[in-house]
Amino acid sequence: MKTDFLVIGSGAAGMSFALQAAEHGHVTIVTKGELDECNTNYAQGGICSVTYEPDTFEKHIEDTLVCGAGKCDRDAVELVVRQAPAMIRRLIEWGTRFDRTPDGRFELHREGGHSESRILHHEDLTGAEIERALIESVRRHPNITVLEHHFAIDLLTQHHLGEFVTRHTRGLACFGAYVLDTGTGEIETILSKFTVAATGGCGNIYSTTTNPVVATGDGIAMCHRAKAITQNMEFIQFHPTSLYNPGERPSFLITEAMRGYGAILRLQNGREFMDKYHPMRSLAPRDVVARSIYHEMKRRGEEFVYLDVTHKDAEQTRTHFPNIYEKCLSIGIDITKDMIPVTPAAHYCCGGVKVDLNGETSIKRLYALGETSCTGLHGANRLASNSLIEAVVYADRAAAHAVAHLDSVEIQEGIPEWNFEGTQHTEEMLMLLQSKREVQSIMTNYVGIVRSNLSLKRAMRRLSILFEETEELYGKTKPNRDLCELRNMIAVAYLTIKQGRELKESVGCHYNTDYPKEISNQ
Repeated sequence: MKTDFLVIGSGAAGMSFALQAAEHGHVTIVTKGELDECNTNYAQGGICSVTYEPDTFEKHIEDTLVCGAGKCDRDAVELVVRQAPAMIRRLIEWGTRFDRTPDGRFELHREGGHSESRILHHEDLTGAEIERALIESVRRHPNITVLEHHFAIDLLTQHHLGEFVTRHTRGLACFGAYVLDTGTGEIETILSKFTVAATGGCGNIYSTTTNPVVATGDGIAMCHRAKAITQNMEFIQFHPTSLYNPGERPSFLITEAMRGYGAILRLQNGREFMDKYHPMRSLAPRDVVARSIYHEMKRRGEEFVYLDVTHKDAEQTRTHFPNIYEKCLSIGIDITKDMIPVTPAAHYCCGGVKVDLNGETSIKRLYALGETSCTGLHGANRLASNSLIEAVVYADRAAAHAVAHLDSVEIQEGIPEWNFEGTQHTEEMLMLLQSKREVQSIMTNYVGIVRSNLSLKRAMRRLSILFEETEELYGKTKPNRDLCELRNMIAVAYLTIKQGRELKESVGCHYNTDYPKEISNQ
């Protein structure tokens, strides 16, 4: 199969790239589940954009830099913040409906780390609304082919032409991908002029995550194996407030907008505690709030704290957060009368595949977008609701860059078909499930909200055993989704541990007890 643009992933980043590129050539979107199975669909809070005074670009830039704890790329921050209004207009053109006040103005929320209200939203289901609009636009476009239940296994480079490649190989380029049809078991060779890795994050390397089960770090792992550069993988952001409901996966997210609305974090005895840790109290940046909750739970031997919104007007609460209200009510919690039990959960990868201001990786003709990428916007800690706008801004940049070079690039011929020789179907499905759980246990116990040099060393030692066992199995097995996901989870876990061991300080989302700081210290 040949295509001008191969997009791996179907979230906001991948589909907005596809819609723009499809005006100039043929686009093939590959997604391992249904089109709407992605992190975007689970994003409750909203999307950032400077919209009305007294907000300014300078304020949004400064909030992002402060939250990023000195690790942001200022050029990336400036780009995203200043391009945000134009991208909001484009999302609206594609059919996205943001909530408005009776006089027609956008209804803006405020979230942790923001100095002004600048979060556009659609009730408490903003990501789902953006995804709905993008899917409808993609389905209508004659130049876009969608392959659902297709799993990209590996990216094609000069390695597949018999060349020895490293991360320092000059002229390293991407020619497409090997893609598994999970329905038939066949592996297709999809050749493309340009390839986009936009597969979302990697929350499922942890036992508790707000991410959907498809978020296994596939794009990051594929790019890593293809010899692309990754960075900032140690900065895994834990959302402070996922609903405490043991056994549920993914963990249900209680949006940060609820704290912006006025909800207060309390201990199980009802006492407020965030005033001890940060002057912004319950609206402090996420890394601070997550560590504060972790510290209080550990100190008191408890598994959750409460988020209290009972002091707010009941009807207004139901109107603003209908999805959260219904979810909590389904497990016996009326949020207008009862406090909500919450606990931190793995939520967002601030690092990823390193890209330039056009979203291009260190491998030519390969772009990484959305949570798969590391643009430098987030630094050591993502400012709430900056991720969706980053995704569409960089998709716009990447599409423009690829289209500008479309006529000068040819499809690479001579790539061999997938070699099944010496492999057979595996019956070790139970072992694969157990290995996945082992990865999650290692990461949760040793590479969580709080780490140490010893815990990171122990994690690497245990992970290396899983890596060797899995590679041995992969070498003699016909690829399937579970096995490929396990390989990717191990690769991303490795990068998170490795880069965490290399950082000799506590900053942002990476808190190492061997380099202690005050919990609130940025």
